[in-house]
Amino acid sequence: MNITVYTESTPNPSTMKFIVNKLLINGSVDYATKESASVSRFASELYKFSFVNGVFFASNFVTVTKTEDADWNDIEPILKEFVKGAVESEYNVQEKAQDENVNFEGTEVEVKIQQILYDYVRPAVEQDGGAISYKSFEDGIVTVELRGSCSGCPSSTITLKSGIQSLLQRMVPEVKEVVSEAL
Repeated sequence: MNITVYTESTPNPSTMKFIVNKLLINGSVDYATKESASVSRFASELYKFSFVNGVFFASNFVTVTKTEDADWNDIEPILKEFVKGAVESEYNVQEKAQDENVNFEGTEVEVKIQQILYDYVRPAVEQDGGAISYKSFEDGIVTVELRGSCSGCPSSTITLKSGIQSLLQRMVPEVKEVVSEAL
């Protein structure tokens, strides 16, 4: 298979999506630090670049967060070439594959919230190079975790309040507010 790589900007100016024509992982995995990347040859090799500050994988793309002093015009071609080579060399994204069977747990309301996040919110967030995961529901407050390009993105608060919160409030009357847990 001839591997092709193209890039897409994300709402976060510090991150760029590198999309390949091959499935990299079922689900998603975030290597927010160089240390956490030790279980992934792909992520570890990316962190060897001094301008890489975060690595996130989902389906057929890797989202790279750059350091503030780096310029996308300078580093994008380097990263594009690296991603192509890493995919062709079949670098592992993680030690072992995660089970993609989705199991929601909790009360009826919690399961409904998790299902909505999974079915409606997750695909949209992944389009922007990020990921969202459910943390808890207590006293009407849903706590989620944003990763990938969503982590530290200037527009993630707007997405959280205008998009996710209003969707959940419409579909689950018990929801009063949605907050993001800081990483």
